[in-house]
Amino acid sequence: MKQLVAWLTLAVGVVLSAMGLESFLLPNHFIDGGITGVSMLIAGYFKVPLAPIIVLVNVPFIFLGYQLIGRTFALKSSIAILALALCLAFLPYPTATDDKLLSAVFGGFFLGAGVGLAIRAGGVLDGTEILALILGQKTPATVGEIILLLNVVIFSVAAIVINIEAALYSMLTYFTASKTIDYLLHGLEAYNGVLIVTKSPDEIRTAILEQLGRGITTFLAKGGYSQLDSQVLFCVVTRLERNKLETLIASIDSTAFVVTLPVLDTQGGVVKRRAFH
Repeated sequence: MKQLVAWLTLAVGVVLSAMGLESFLLPNHFIDGGITGVSMLIAGYFKVPLAPIIVLVNVPFIFLGYQLIGRTFALKSSIAILALALCLAFLPYPTATDDKLLSAVFGGFFLGAGVGLAIRAGGVLDGTEILALILGQKTPATVGEIILLLNVVIFSVAAIVINIEAALYSMLTYFTASKTIDYLLHGLEAYNGVLIVTKSPDEIRTAILEQLGRGITTFLAKGGYSQLDSQVLFCVVTRLERNKLETLIASIDSTAFVVTLPVLDTQGGVVKRRAFH
């Protein structure tokens, strides 16, 4: 059943991505970032269909993904990219709008939704992340920095090959797509890990349990300067609860040292359910 849901999710992702391309981006000569954007630039410059170009450009990255991540990932990604190409070649998507701003925003939304669903299903529709992962192992740059650099190059080329206005709208498309992917992968309620160093650990621990209903862990620590023994509290809250937590801490100990860290996902505990009902 789980595999069936994954394949259905992948299929929906393919259809949405094709819609974003055919109904919004291609009619207005906009591109996306990453390998998809490179494919669109090549197809537009040489006046050839996009479908086969997407497949050809992604082939080496699927091969690298097979070596780095595994056979299942490579299989799902291959099927997804082939299905995307078939949708672009044969499904009659209508042009949704001629408005450039709407095309950039909603094209990015549908494309990002498709890519995000494909990733959740265990595959990809774009080899950019694979390329960034490989380069990140060979250079001191992070994966995020490499993806940013690649997209700067892509949109700079778009400004020359197409025009500056199209490149600017394409950047808006990429921004919308990336934010949509983030929400699909990490949820509307992104998680934050919060470390609290306070003179009133018991009061704050009780307040978090009773007022927020969240689990909390206590670490025994020693001050680096004072060398005094103390307690450090750690809890995970959603982004929507973070302000409430900070207000709660300040009401008890205004001098508390609070560090907030991004958390990609959680399992178990009392983050997705309440500690008290």
